[in-house]
Amino acid sequence: MSLNPEPRFRRKTLITAMMCATLPGLAAAQGSEPKALEALDVTASRGQVASEATESYISGASTTSMKMELSHREVPQAVTVITREQMDDFAQNDINDVLEGTTGVTVESVETDRTYYTSRGFDINNFQYDGVGMPAVYDNVQGELDTAFFDRVEVVRGANGLMTGSGSPAATVNFIRKRPTADTNASVAVTGGSWDKKRIVGDVSGAVSESGAVRGRVVAGYEDKGSYLDRYNNEKQMFYGVLEADLTDTTLLTLGHAIQTSDTDSPLWGALPLFYSDGSATDFARSTSTASDWSYWDNTQHNSFVELRQELAGGWRATGTVFRLENESDSELLYQFGTPDRQTGQGLFAYPSQYDLDVEQWVVDAYATGPFTLADRTHELVVGVNWSRSETEDESRFDYNYTQGVFVPLPPLNDWDGNFAKPDLVYAPSGSDWTDRETSTYAAARWSLTDQLTAITGLRLTWLDNKGESYGATKESSYDAVKTPYAGLIYDINDDHSVYASYTEIFTPQTEVDINRDRLDPIDGVNYELGLKSEFQNDRVNTTIALFQTEQKNVAEAEGVFAGTNDSYYTAVDGLTSQGVEAEIVGDLTDRIQLFAGYTYVDIEDKDGKGAKSFVPEHLAQLRATWKVPGVEGLKLGGKVRWQSEITQEQGVATTGPNAGETIVTEQDSYAVLDLMASYDFARHWNATLNVNNVTDEKYIESLKKFGASAQGFYGEPANASLTVSWVY
Repeated sequence: MSLNPEPRFRRKTLITAMMCATLPGLAAAQGSEPKALEALDVTASRGQVASEATESYISGASTTSMKMELSHREVPQAVTVITREQMDDFAQNDINDVLEGTTGVTVESVETDRTYYTSRGFDINNFQYDGVGMPAVYDNVQGELDTAFFDRVEVVRGANGLMTGSGSPAATVNFIRKRPTADTNASVAVTGGSWDKKRIVGDVSGAVSESGAVRGRVVAGYEDKGSYLDRYNNEKQMFYGVLEADLTDTTLLTLGHAIQTSDTDSPLWGALPLFYSDGSATDFARSTSTASDWSYWDNTQHNSFVELRQELAGGWRATGTVFRLENESDSELLYQFGTPDRQTGQGLFAYPSQYDLDVEQWVVDAYATGPFTLADRTHELVVGVNWSRSETEDESRFDYNYTQGVFVPLPPLNDWDGNFAKPDLVYAPSGSDWTDRETSTYAAARWSLTDQLTAITGLRLTWLDNKGESYGATKESSYDAVKTPYAGLIYDINDDHSVYASYTEIFTPQTEVDINRDRLDPIDGVNYELGLKSEFQNDRVNTTIALFQTEQKNVAEAEGVFAGTNDSYYTAVDGLTSQGVEAEIVGDLTDRIQLFAGYTYVDIEDKDGKGAKSFVPEHLAQLRATWKVPGVEGLKLGGKVRWQSEITQEQGVATTGPNAGETIVTEQDSYAVLDLMASYDFARHWNATLNVNNVTDEKYIESLKKFGASAQGFYGEPANASLTVSWVY
């Protein structure tokens, strides 16, 4: 079997690889020819399903949930795939843009350069690259992770402990990298936009050797942009190179490396105060920033991998991956804290700090997958092992006066221009030096019980060990052979509709610490899901309706801030229950209309049945569509709407005015953001795409998630536009 098929068309591949061979000992026990599992529609791209060549809003298959190439209806969980076509149509140039447009996901931008993601009410801490999971050191992303390197992004909502070790009930985000093509392909895209935005990305792919057995791809880019926020500027540089070689007709070796720098001047550390001392809400100009004119936050990510795939007899395949990820962060920041007086604006104080972070992660993953026969039917099996090590070092430095609790008062934010004398940030260095190790083994089987009924069962065993020092305290913990079982059933009602049910246990180690700087115990619980999946328009349109319920214990919740620092400590909350419904429709409705629509309702309650996590919207809806205009060849018009219901956050107690002593509640009313786009192929190989965002100039707070003792926040982008001119060969 050649590993270098033609890259620009799709083919049908039987999951069972013609059922010509089986696992030893099982085939001999069968008296008749085995029955095949349903055929999958996959893209001929060396074992991966590429979305680039399809120019579609749907992808043929995903591997995030099981490391088997499963179609939309064969996964017993809700799955969203954001394809390259969607990213290009709506200029989704960073992961925040992509996840903000994903069903059921909220992007919690607590600052300009640190972002949390939630799904079904819980933090997303499972991230993968090409199906290989990275242990979560922190539940956030620092800097802007660009999408230039990725073919698509797969999001499996709900617990996915089978493939990620920790069965977080939120979601698993799988970044699928671009891969080389046998044909020569090249593109250049140049973008200009509001606030002096400049961006250029080049992408070249093709055969390196005359025979085509060696192929390569290079993606490089640069971006420099200002902001609606005062003084803010971000500069990114991106490079990704990947080389793959057919060592034999059945052996494929892939080597890749990516580096991205994201350098920010005057970023937010923390954000704007959301209430005055009398409890009333603040309402600053959208451009208001608490950053100083000397502050910066530079982030660099190195991402390297080696992958070896070997086709085996009987339709089996073995895959081994070594993956290294390093994130470096260097910053000097100014945090403003306190509660301003409504009349004078006084009451804010400065807290400057230098902070460096270096996280190095190694992952080794090896697995085999293929068909076997049992009871006169053909099934599929995946077995694998995974090892990872994460080394985390960070260090904070301060000015002497601030370590003694002497804080400089600041002018009102309405008069703040960032002019603040930079202190000598060299005193009392403190920090952490942690090593986390994880070893696991996993197995999953896809059982063909009848022609219409399929079951998926799996089990992962995980060994965890972490030790090190955190701000002067030595800490150590370990967990042996933690079991994460998984089970699912899929029943095909007919050729177009399937119902499913799945069950997963939850085990999520936490990096959050309590007031004694001890890590909180792992989250544990269960996740249930029921759903209906359908296909229409000759499999060009996919729909999903899912009901879910999650029960959890030991969930971290911010309780306060350590004295003299901006480091939060947490308490464990028991008995959180999340339940709700999700619906999604995506695909090519006609040859001219492409559609993505998603809706989520989630209800989160504590052990007493009271509402919890009120900063997560109960209702979240997405709608985007494009239309190829008849009679005007090459013209495409589109729009995107994102709507969420009201969110709130309890902030503390008013200290002045007639409401003194009463609880302060910050509210963000429900709102919708409308974006429009127009794309035109104005010449052969040439395209121009105009994106206009927040057309109605809606003003809204980005997030009410607590970062410390109370939530701060800043406002989303006002109306803005960008124009991208691209050349594609």
